[in-house]
Amino acid sequence: MNEQTGARRVVTNMSISLDGRYAGPDPLDMSWVMPYAITDVARDHLASLWAPATTALLGRVNAEGFLGFWPSVIDMEGADPRDVGFARWLVDVDKVVLSSTLDPDQAPWERTAVVDKPTVEAVADLRATDGGDILVLSSASVIKDLLAADQVDRLALNVFPIFLGDGPRLFDGGLSTAKWELVSQTAGEHGTLALVYDRVR
Repeated sequence: MNEQTGARRVVTNMSISLDGRYAGPDPLDMSWVMPYAITDVARDHLASLWAPATTALLGRVNAEGFLGFWPSVIDMEGADPRDVGFARWLVDVDKVVLSSTLDPDQAPWERTAVVDKPTVEAVADLRATDGGDILVLSSASVIKDLLAADQVDRLALNVFPIFLGDGPRLFDGGLSTAKWELVSQTAGEHGTLALVYDRVR
């Protein structure tokens, strides 16, 4: 539980390069992620995050990417069981998609609410409901909003040993001073590093 608010915990997950970027110059090119995302460390890291979560929170672009791909993994021959588990969870879990362009009355995915509100307001609404963790899946704009408002309780990172050289960074200037406690660290294939930090309040 989040001791500060007595409400649900907000957990964010993002993969970043060693130079702190979540995308390269072409934000649609995720080829740099793939050698590392299929490692045991990355798969186990994700499983540890989605298992206690009862809500997935995504921006529209990430929702289209995740929900356009992952459901197909459920019946994919030879798929890793951890990938199938995540895919089933993503299909079955309650999803909140932040969007000002999607029709809130016609969400294109099952168990999905489309919300046209500022991120912090949407999260405050979710915190006021019953449930497990609220997991933000790789939606950089959502995570940045929550970090800026000091509304992240658990910060999970996959750090991949590559310099992208250019592209957007996850941690911009202007963040408030905040102390974090390292609660887990795992290193694995190809130098992949999975880190989980809890906000100290």
